[in-house]
Amino acid sequence: MIAEKGRLNRIRTRLLFTGPTLFAFTTVMILPFVFGIYLTFTNWDGISTELTFVAFENYVSVFQDTEFWKSFYLTLKFVGATVVGINVVAFGLAYLLTSGLKGQSVFRAGFFVPNLIGGIVLGFIWQFIFSNVLVYLGKTYDIGLFRASWLSTPDKALWALIIVTVWQYAGYMMVIYVAGLMNVPKDILEAASIDGASGWTRLRRMVLPMIVPSFIVCIFLSLQRGFLVYDVNFALTKGGPFKSTEMVAMHVYEKAFRSHDYGVGQAEAFILFLLVTAVTLVQVYFSKKMEVEA
Repeated sequence: MIAEKGRLNRIRTRLLFTGPTLFAFTTVMILPFVFGIYLTFTNWDGISTELTFVAFENYVSVFQDTEFWKSFYLTLKFVGATVVGINVVAFGLAYLLTSGLKGQSVFRAGFFVPNLIGGIVLGFIWQFIFSNVLVYLGKTYDIGLFRASWLSTPDKALWALIIVTVWQYAGYMMVIYVAGLMNVPKDILEAASIDGASGWTRLRRMVLPMIVPSFIVCIFLSLQRGFLVYDVNFALTKGGPFKSTEMVAMHVYEKAFRSHDYGVGQAEAFILFLLVTAVTLVQVYFSKKMEVEA
C-alpha cells in the first residue's frame, strides 16, 4: 500500500512538471502531423468544408509532378553549396577566434548578429544590396560582375541566395564550433607541439577528430535549414527569375495555398519530410562512426 502510494505520488509529480509540455507538444506538433498525413489521402483544396478520400492518388500526382522534382534537385544543389559554405566559414571563424586574437569576444558577437535578423528582413536587406549597391559599384567602377543585378540573372540568382544563407547561418554554427574547440584538451596540443608537430598536423590529426560532435550538429542543422528554406527565398527572389531559385519548400507552398491543391501539397511535404529524414539519418550515422574519445 505504501509502495503504491509512493508510485502514485511520483506519477503525479512527473505529470505536474512534464504534463503541460507534453500536452503542448502533442497538440502543436503530433496531432497536426498526423492530421496532415490523413489529408494526403484526400482531395481537400484548403478551403472547402468537404473532402473526399482519394487513396494514393495524391502520391501518384507527386511522382508525376516534374516541377516538384525539378525544385527538389535545385534544392539539393543549394543544400550542398550552403552546407559546405556555412561549415567551412563557421569553422574558419571559430578556429581564428579561439587562437587568442585580441578582441575575439567582440568579433564572435558581431559574426553571430546576422542569425538574429529575421529571414524576411534579411532578404529585403540583401535585395537592396544586390539590386542597388552592387549595381551602382559595378557601373561606377566598371566591374562587369556587378553591372547587372544578380537577382535578375538565372545563373547568378541561386548564388546570391547561397551567399545570403551562408552569411546568415555561419555565425550561429561558429558558436557551436567555438564550444567544441574550447573543449579540446590543451595539454595534448602542447605535447604534440613539443614533439614537433606543425600547426596543420595538430589541426588535421588531433583537433578535427576531437570536434566531430560539433561537425555532426552543425551539418545536421545546415541540412535541415537548407532543405526547409523559405523566408529568405521568398523575400530575396520569390523563386525567380523564371523559377530558377524556386526551392522545394516554396513549391510545396505554391501547390497547397496558391493552386488550392492542398492534398497534393501535403503529400509533397510528407515526401520531403521522409527524404530529409533519410538524408540526415545517413549523415548522423556515418558522422557518429568518425567520433573519437578525448
